[in-house]
Amino acid sequence: MHKNKGRTGQLAYHFMMAPGMIFLVIFSFVPMLGIVMAFENYVPAQGIFGSKWVGLANFQYMLQIPDSWNILRNTVIIALGKIIFGTIVPIIFALLLNEIRLKWAKKTMQTIVYLPNFLSWAVVAAIVINVFDYTGPINNFLTGLGMHPIMFLASNHWFRKIMIGTDVWKNFGYGAIVYLAALTGIDPGLYEASAMDGANRFKQLLHVTLPGILPTIMLISALNLGNILNAGFDQIYALYNPIVYETGDVIDTYVYRVGLLGQQYSFATAIGLMKSVVSFVLLISANKLSIKFANMRIF
Repeated sequence: MHKNKGRTGQLAYHFMMAPGMIFLVIFSFVPMLGIVMAFENYVPAQGIFGSKWVGLANFQYMLQIPDSWNILRNTVIIALGKIIFGTIVPIIFALLLNEIRLKWAKKTMQTIVYLPNFLSWAVVAAIVINVFDYTGPINNFLTGLGMHPIMFLASNHWFRKIMIGTDVWKNFGYGAIVYLAALTGIDPGLYEASAMDGANRFKQLLHVTLPGILPTIMLISALNLGNILNAGFDQIYALYNPIVYETGDVIDTYVYRVGLLGQQYSFATAIGLMKSVVSFVLLISANKLSIKFANMRIF
């Protein structure tokens, strides 16, 4: 009797999971059949199974053209900047926010910095364009100081910095919440014991707080390592232009332009497949690092 009830309960859970699994199969596993295009000279009229098989020719071409290395460099630089500053800024903000003793001020500040996370990049891009416009508030301020206005979004010198800075501004509120949750798990007795030993607030930060959240920092950093080739398509596509392709064109935007606009479907698929393979290897490495340093498994 109890066995039948257990099986019925398990069956109910499986039915609850069914819609999500069906969605995953249709939109994640079935499209993987398109990987075959990376090894073909794909012609839409002939279809996947009718197009000519070319083996690794698309990958060889990808490694030969000079644009590939420039795009890879742009992707890694922008992604690394987002990962590094996107980790440091939330930690610093969480530590500062944790020192606020007025609960209403703490909650208000936490809510304000968390709000940009709910905005889409289409909305944020409009704000960024207006702020960094040639006649925008930043250039008006520079002009007031006697300096010449700068075309920020049309400058190869500034474009990467703006991409990294705006991404950190948009997402650091969410990251700070994660670290604040980790801070609540630190035993208050450790602070009392360190205070009795004569440790001031700064020493408590170094010897109690940071070691207490170190496993969370390592876990988040390890997870971010798998995104080293994801520089953010939606953000960059909404803000870049042909003038800054030299420093702003990343793998995802290049695949979009070459694959959909240039109709080089096989070449674009090869680039996307190579990116996925590298990301997979990095994710496996991140899992090993997480086990070694944080004693936590990602999967």
